[in-house]
Amino acid sequence: MKDHFIILIRSFSAFIILMIIARALGKQTLSNMNFHDFVTAVILGAIAANFAFNEKIEVVHLLIALSVFTITSYILSKLFLKFRKFKMWTEGTPTVLIEGGLVLEDNMKKNNLTMDSLNEQLRQKEVFNIEDVEYALLEINGKLSVQKKKELQAVTLKDLKLNAGDATQYPIELVIDGQLLKDTLNANHISESWVLSQLKTRGKKLDDVFYAVKGSNGQLYLDDYKDDIQHPIDVE
Repeated sequence: MKDHFIILIRSFSAFIILMIIARALGKQTLSNMNFHDFVTAVILGAIAANFAFNEKIEVVHLLIALSVFTITSYILSKLFLKFRKFKMWTEGTPTVLIEGGLVLEDNMKKNNLTMDSLNEQLRQKEVFNIEDVEYALLEINGKLSVQKKKELQAVTLKDLKLNAGDATQYPIELVIDGQLLKDTLNANHISESWVLSQLKTRGKKLDDVFYAVKGSNGQLYLDDYKDDIQHPIDVE
C-alpha cells in the first residue's frame, strides 16, 4: 500500500512539474513545435515517466535533468530570435511541394510524403481538388501552407473597392451539448430568456440543440442532434 501511495505522489509531482515547464516555455512552443521542441518534449516526458515509476531516481537528479533540458530549450529559443541563420541551420527551411500547380515529387520523397498524406493536408485546408493549388509549402512545424490559383482566391472588400464598415463581433457560443453556457451569456449580457425565445421561434427546445452560436454577423446558428441526413458521406 505504501509503494502505491509513493507512485501516486511521484506521478502527480511529475505531471505538475511538466505543466510548470510547459507554461514557462510559452504558448509559441506549444503551437509551433519544431525539431528542438520535439526532442525536448520527448526527453522531458521520458524523464518524468521514469521518475513516476522508478523509485531509484532521486528527486534531486530529476530536477537537475529537467532543469538542463528546460534551460537548453529556452536558450535555443532566444538564439533563434536573434540569429536567423542559426535557426535555419538547426531547424531547416520550408519545403515547396507544389509550385505553379505542379507537384514536386523529389521534394515529396525528401520529406517522406505520399500523395495520400498531401491530399489529406490539402483537405484540411478546404482544398479538395489539387488542380486548384498554385503553391503549397511544408512548414518546419509539419503544417501545410496553401495558396490557391489566382482565379480561385477569395475576393476581398479591397478588391471590390468597398468600405469595410464596422468591425464584426467575435462569435459567442450559447449552447454546447444541450447545455446553456451561463457564464458566457452573463459575460456578454445575453439573457437566457432571449436564447430560449430564439429557439422557440425556430420550433426548437434546448434538449434538441447540440450546438448554438451567435455568429460574427449577429445571426444565430443552430445544429440539432438529429441532422436528418438520409445517406451520410463516409470516405474510406
